[in-house]
Amino acid sequence: MKRKHVWLSVCLLVLTMAATVRADVRLPAVFADHMVLQRETEVPVWGWANAGETVSVEIAGQKKTAASDESGKWKLSLDSMPAGGPYEMTVSGKNSLTLQDVLVGEVWLCSGQSNMAFSLNGAEGGQEEIDLPEDPELRLFFVQQDTSQTPLEDTTEGHWSLSTPDAKRYASAVGYFFGKRLREELGVPVALIKSSVGGTPADSWTSREALQAGFEPILDRYTQAVPENYEVAYAKYQDDVAAWRLADQEARAAGKERPAKIREPVGPNNKQAPVGLFNGMIHPLIPYAIRGAIWYQGEANAGRADQYSRLLPAMITDWRARWGYDFPFGVVQLVNFYERKDEPGEASAWAELREAQVKTIATVPNAGLAVGIDVGEANNIHPKDKKTIGNRLAPWAFATVYGKDIEYSGPVYREMKKESNKIRLFFDHVGGGLVVKNADQLKRFAITGEDKVFHWADARIDGDTIVVSSEAVPDPVAVRYAWGNNPEATLYNQAGLPASPFRTDDWPGITTGRE
Repeated sequence: MKRKHVWLSVCLLVLTMAATVRADVRLPAVFADHMVLQRETEVPVWGWANAGETVSVEIAGQKKTAASDESGKWKLSLDSMPAGGPYEMTVSGKNSLTLQDVLVGEVWLCSGQSNMAFSLNGAEGGQEEIDLPEDPELRLFFVQQDTSQTPLEDTTEGHWSLSTPDAKRYASAVGYFFGKRLREELGVPVALIKSSVGGTPADSWTSREALQAGFEPILDRYTQAVPENYEVAYAKYQDDVAAWRLADQEARAAGKERPAKIREPVGPNNKQAPVGLFNGMIHPLIPYAIRGAIWYQGEANAGRADQYSRLLPAMITDWRARWGYDFPFGVVQLVNFYERKDEPGEASAWAELREAQVKTIATVPNAGLAVGIDVGEANNIHPKDKKTIGNRLAPWAFATVYGKDIEYSGPVYREMKKESNKIRLFFDHVGGGLVVKNADQLKRFAITGEDKVFHWADARIDGDTIVVSSEAVPDPVAVRYAWGNNPEATLYNQAGLPASPFRTDDWPGITTGRE
């Protein structure tokens, strides 16, 4: 009898082991029911299986095969497909997986910090969108927030959703309004991948290799984020805090200026640590075929504009190199924020960051800018008007990605010419003509002479140019427009798009001005 029990146990063990061996074909989370594959391009598909196992993928009448490598990873490419579906996609090896309700259409990655993460349920007009009937061809993929010191192969809890009211509630508001315009104009399935986290600098979204190639100060600044150094850094921080508290008590007792607070070190899993979000939330998506990316970020890099003008292009270039093609990249310029200043010549970290974003678009091919200088809120870093931003990204995509003949940018400063006691400004993207909006005349133009003291100027439209002057500046050398944290936007083109803030000088630290 004992022998019989042993034999049954062995048989059950063998069957269990066989089942385990056979259930070995696995896909990353981004391949699942309800997904959207990018149309009109080769589509990479990858996953894991036993080493050396042959895996096949079938969809829409085509079948492709690949063998997994020594580590068990396999990868193949499907032939280009037109928009369509729904299809079944079957992945087969020693076991078989069938993905249901797969569409082929347009796929866009939506990344950045809090204003991209900002959900539809908090946006102006968001509830009306949530209450609309589900659009079966608008799909959403949510990447779970995750940081890592090493590149992850998969996103732990990423998932696809139909555009149900519950799913739309948590969609990126900017991404949703952008995607809705694409659906309306293109008439094909659209997918929006939300991979964004509030309060994060571009450093966090950039790979270690890209930072090591010219941005060592960023890594040096966060050396305490390296696990083996963090405990030492945190112990020193605690000692410094104890010393600070004593110095602070003494300063307050003596009525003296209080010492600056001590900054807590950033641990290895902190969302602000460099590289972490790239490793945890971008790397797992590569090389899933996308049409392009939209990016709303910069608040956390304000104060480092010069660095950002190099860092953002480096990040874009690195992402593209890893995906293997130069996909379109749309940037949302920082909107207006903080209290509005009445004096010209404002020293503004936000104005400088916006300028860095303009420089990025000027130097990085196949990139665009959505200007939102007129939709911010003085007391809210998360303005609720996300529809305007999404609707300004859409024309850029229509014109530069989808070949529609429309104006997609507000006026962009090109050059200046001095004319006696005036300066004439020339622009690209005049969009049928320059116009004044939100006021009875152009405002927020400031002018200066060699003394670098800015004065509010008289500015008037002359054809496709603007002539700027001031009686207080008989010999002008430079002009600035909307240069500040929260300027008043008055210059637009006939297409209804605002001009980006600009300056004709490159002087650092100009802080004085006069009426």
